[in-house]
Amino acid sequence: MTAGPQRPDLARELIARAADSAAHRAKRVRNQLDAVQLGQGRHADHANTKVLRRILAEHDWPGHLLVGPAAARAAWSIALHSDDEPDFQRAATTLLERAVQADDALIQHWAHLHDRALINSGHDQEYGTQLLLRADGVELCPLRVPGSLDQRRATVGLPPIAVALRTVRRRYTPDGSAGDAPTVVLAGAA
Repeated sequence: MTAGPQRPDLARELIARAADSAAHRAKRVRNQLDAVQLGQGRHADHANTKVLRRILAEHDWPGHLLVGPAAARAAWSIALHSDDEPDFQRAATTLLERAVQADDALIQHWAHLHDRALINSGHDQEYGTQLLLRADGVELCPLRVPGSLDQRRATVGLPPIAVALRTVRRRYTPDGSAGDAPTVVLAGAA
């Protein structure tokens, strides 16, 4: 029998916050939000970052043991979308890396967050997980050493980039075009 998370209260909060944020982002990608709703989403992202910052200060990375796999994924999603706070994002990346080394978090989550922190700091990404959704389709954010991308992706359990891009393009552009979608950074080349 598997024990539940040590902090189910934190797990519930993280999951609820990440779910609300994901629903808002889905509407934003489909261009279904007005200016007020866009502002509300930014406010929610700031509030989520503040909550996660407090959790990190008290517990380090909220991994599988502390909050369970679903809430650990929620914490990752919140950190991933803390784009307005690149210093926090880099600090979260470091704590997530420690949790991965302790077998308390997924290395794929670390790769995505690492790439996002690099992009938000003006650097090229390592693993090809960060994409731009534009009106004319999906494209990768700038990459460091593109020729060895698939080898780096393999080291963190990610599929070849061609497979990942096909999946993302099907998800966001089922007819081969992004339609009226605004330019949005996606963390989706899993």
